[in-house]
Amino acid sequence: MARALDTSPGTARPRVGGPAPGRARLDAGALLRRCCAFAGPGCMVAVGYMDPGNWATSIGGGSRYGEALLAVVIASSLMAMLFQAAAVRLGLAGGVDLAQACRRHFGRRASLTLWLFSEIAIVACNLAEVLGMAIGLNLLFGLPMTAGVCITVVDVLLVLALQARGLRWIEAVVGMLVAAITACFVAQLVWARPSGPAILHGLALAPRLAADPQMLYLAVGIVGATVMPHNLYLHSAIVRSRACGRDAAGVRSAIRWSTVDSTLSLGVALFVNAAILIVAAAAFHRPGQAVVTELSDAYRLISPTLGVALAGTVFGIGLLASGLSASITGTLAGQVVMEGFMDIRLSPARRALLTRALAIGPAAVATAWFGATGASAMLVFSQVVLSLQLPFALVPLLMFTTRRRHLGMHAFGRAASGASWAAAALVICLNAWLLTRLLT
Repeated sequence: MARALDTSPGTARPRVGGPAPGRARLDAGALLRRCCAFAGPGCMVAVGYMDPGNWATSIGGGSRYGEALLAVVIASSLMAMLFQAAAVRLGLAGGVDLAQACRRHFGRRASLTLWLFSEIAIVACNLAEVLGMAIGLNLLFGLPMTAGVCITVVDVLLVLALQARGLRWIEAVVGMLVAAITACFVAQLVWARPSGPAILHGLALAPRLAADPQMLYLAVGIVGATVMPHNLYLHSAIVRSRACGRDAAGVRSAIRWSTVDSTLSLGVALFVNAAILIVAAAAFHRPGQAVVTELSDAYRLISPTLGVALAGTVFGIGLLASGLSASITGTLAGQVVMEGFMDIRLSPARRALLTRALAIGPAAVATAWFGATGASAMLVFSQVVLSLQLPFALVPLLMFTTRRRHLGMHAFGRAASGASWAAAALVICLNAWLLTRLLT
């Protein structure tokens, strides 16, 4: 029987702290062992930054605006690195995940409100994963969309089987899926032969962003697809599976190495996100060519456009791997959120099935009624929903990690605190602006 997600440091794990007395530095072998000891959680979090929702927003942005939104992809990825570093700090220095910290420090009504918002974010994330996997199954094997949506419940069984073996097994499988996604887009970039000057021009933020509602909508969707609220909860929980000394030096060392793991993994996610947009711009942003916003259209057109017969198949494989890997971590995040906020410990099977059922319902209706067109529109919409939920995870996280009364000497310093709050303010302002434009 699958057991509940155990994120507490195990007694059998080696203690990892600061350098041994009398040793000024570690040799290469010790550095490698320490890096491997903390590797894993970052990769688990990174898959949420390259899920099918990212594909939909980046393909739409690249096809419509070329490389103009590349700066948004990079900026949102850098913000994600900063926010995930805060999640690492809370989990290791505070000894609690974000959901537990909210329940401990906020009143019951506030905790309940935050829990509801986090559940909405997880459902939106699962919706993107379900739709992405269904589209991948349809593209590769011709499976009807509605049937593909229903089949995605099977991946819950994979989660439960891996969970029974332990977190390291889940990390290994997710790592292999991330490697597959990365390899797919390395190949796509080689085949697309993108324009270097166009990429450099895309690194500058487009001045028309504020004046074009559609462009802003996609930009906010990219932020929502890149900075995932459920990842903040998940990361602060699973990072605690790495044992460390409880003395100040041990905690600092654990924070440093876990942040390296997180940043490197998110660097891979940044490459994938940028590659999706660049490939879409190179393949579909051409004079006289209609804007490509549907994943199915991208799959159908990418081979003849790039002149490589295998390109479509590689695209479909990457999409399927993306949906499966993100589905695994999304299921775990749902478990962490419910246990942390409500102190309700459902069995992993019940929690996984509940989370997936809440996503399958809207996905099945959309695909049955609108087909692949409705599925792709819902993918983009789900990312906007995620972006709108993000402040409700970000603000509590920064409250806990930028104040010494919560983390003591391990709280962020002034520079990091200022950068974190500035990034959070930018996200909140973007969301508020989008809401006003949508409601007027």
